[in-house]
Amino acid sequence: MALRERIQAWRYNLIPDHLVGEILTKRWTDNAIPFIALVITVATFGSAIPGFFKLYSLQESTRQLGEFSIVVTGLTVVMLGGGIDLSVGSIFALAAFASVSTFFIFDAPVWVALLAAIGTGIACGAINGYLIGFLRLRAFLTTLVTFIIGRAVFDILIVKYGAEIQMSMASSDTWDFIGDSTIYGFSVPILTALLLAFITHIVLTRSRPGWHIQAVGGSRRSAHNAGIRVRRTVFMTYVFSGFCASIAGFLIATRLSSAGPGTGLNLEILALTAAVVGGNSLGGGRGSVTKGMMGAIIVLIMTNGLIRLGFGTGTNQMVLGIMLAVAVTIDIRWLKNRHKVLNEVYVAPVYLKMGEALSAEPGSGSPYSLNNSLSKADHIGLGELEGPEDVILDREDNLYCGTRHGEIVRFFAPDYKRSEVFAHVGGFPLGLAFDSDQNLITCVGAMGLYKISPEREVTRLTAETKRSWTSIVDDARLRDPNDLDIAADGKIYFTDSTKRYDAHEWALDSIENRGTGRLLVYDPKDGSTKTLLDGYRYTNGVCIAHDGKSLYFSESWACRIHRYWLEGPKAGTAECVIKDMPGYTDNINRASDGTYWMAWLGMRTPSFDLSLRHPAMRKRMTRRLPQDDWLFPNINTGGIVKFDDSANIIQTFGDLTGQSHSMVTSMREHKGQLFIGGILNNRIGRYEIDGADESWTGMTSYWGEKA
Repeated sequence: MALRERIQAWRYNLIPDHLVGEILTKRWTDNAIPFIALVITVATFGSAIPGFFKLYSLQESTRQLGEFSIVVTGLTVVMLGGGIDLSVGSIFALAAFASVSTFFIFDAPVWVALLAAIGTGIACGAINGYLIGFLRLRAFLTTLVTFIIGRAVFDILIVKYGAEIQMSMASSDTWDFIGDSTIYGFSVPILTALLLAFITHIVLTRSRPGWHIQAVGGSRRSAHNAGIRVRRTVFMTYVFSGFCASIAGFLIATRLSSAGPGTGLNLEILALTAAVVGGNSLGGGRGSVTKGMMGAIIVLIMTNGLIRLGFGTGTNQMVLGIMLAVAVTIDIRWLKNRHKVLNEVYVAPVYLKMGEALSAEPGSGSPYSLNNSLSKADHIGLGELEGPEDVILDREDNLYCGTRHGEIVRFFAPDYKRSEVFAHVGGFPLGLAFDSDQNLITCVGAMGLYKISPEREVTRLTAETKRSWTSIVDDARLRDPNDLDIAADGKIYFTDSTKRYDAHEWALDSIENRGTGRLLVYDPKDGSTKTLLDGYRYTNGVCIAHDGKSLYFSESWACRIHRYWLEGPKAGTAECVIKDMPGYTDNINRASDGTYWMAWLGMRTPSFDLSLRHPAMRKRMTRRLPQDDWLFPNINTGGIVKFDDSANIIQTFGDLTGQSHSMVTSMREHKGQLFIGGILNNRIGRYEIDGADESWTGMTSYWGEKA
């Protein structure tokens, strides 16, 4: 290898560029900016203010933080539902007045004061919710009006009853405990805020009402079309916001034992700034309670810190305005350009120098030399099918295949002219296999492993495996389950071709050529799914060996066949048995003479092999050219290869005319005939095999004669 190519290999294979794209795809990356801002804010003011981290100072700060973050939590839920609530400051103040007046004027118990505050908050929230949710008034103007009215009512009440509250002699240990004491060093407001935030997070992420809120915030029209009660959902978000503001109002009432003209003043601006600075979108449908909490901490530390450093109110207001403007700008620009950024960085090709392959040219004398045999194949379902990637036959000689419309189609023996939709699975059914009970098992692209019973009942077997500890990308989900085979003990061995791309994005995976394919096993006895092997370049076909002690699987982009041992001294290990083939390997199935059939989905070309040695060029290609102009593996010409357990190539078939079966992704031998499938074909081929056992079937090879 030349020095230049060696440097390229080090650069593109050892430096994990792909991690940047994988990180940016995560929803939690939206938290990165507010988290960094939080760390910087705490570090800056912590070092600038003497005694910032002392226990007493932190306890006093967390009381105020608890009250503030509760308000922010309620506002966050409203924003997730696509609304805005400018009245939280007024509701907060009215709830605080309801608490202190109930306790000090009417000398009622603490729990009655709490109920008075909650009742006030829910009533105000219900008014907002009814006007915005059911009457469909504008949220901004509506809550602005209720804010003005609520503030006016509060000012009138304070003027009239403020002195009476101050002169009251009412007292309670419970009231004082809530306002001044701590539990294991934590104030009641902060514990309340954490509990409320946790419950709200669970509801938003793990319950139907929470999903409805985010769906409504994302698109009210789509949510309505999906059957969600949009008006009621919007109404409940404002009721919840009023509830949160009332809890916070009660807590500040217990802490100050009074209410005055400054109670809740400018709280709506602080809360809105906190929610947006934390990363919650003003457009709705995107955000979280965690982001709101981070924003609350940032805003409160910033405002209190500036005051303690001697800056005036004007400076505080200016800083808040700047923070809000920057947060809104980042939110809008990131939301608009996120996919552009991902398109720039996600595809991260590696360097690969393919080994020299024997020629597949007709007449070359190589064991891979293609002939024109498949051009003589008959057609089944010509023009009736789209994408029969795999084919299989049952004990009654009926023929099955999947289609890109998510259906399993059955052609009836003996002439295969009549057909029916055997089952609708959804997705794109790929690999097929029958188990011992004649259940049809299929790999469905982007969906998982499914079972169709003889009575046509469709059941999902698995859609995930255990996640790797070191993986950034979510490798628990099966993104491209491709082919499968079933061992004598009932275990289902199958491939997941790539962990980075969905099934329809196979071209990107071929261009990147990164080893993200794996071999898995599903055990029907306990329902577990385990990853056996990982790090292969597009794992594809799977076939249990005739003796049942090992299996073969193909590595498409590497043009190799591997053998994985199920029993014996090599159990649990894999070895490459055929490498540097001139074609891209696909499905593998048993042959009647103890050998194996393997499909070539396409053929290698010098141009694509050369491009694999230039990863930078391939990356530029995906960024600058439309997909139709990309270099692909040649999938217009394929074939079928027959090999034995000693990795000897026995026969090779092709269609040099390109008219019948230029692309082959699967083949099944059945009673002397070879049935041929292709993921881009509109037919199934049927080819007479010279000298084949006309009584042999795949079902008897796996499960014996019918009982």
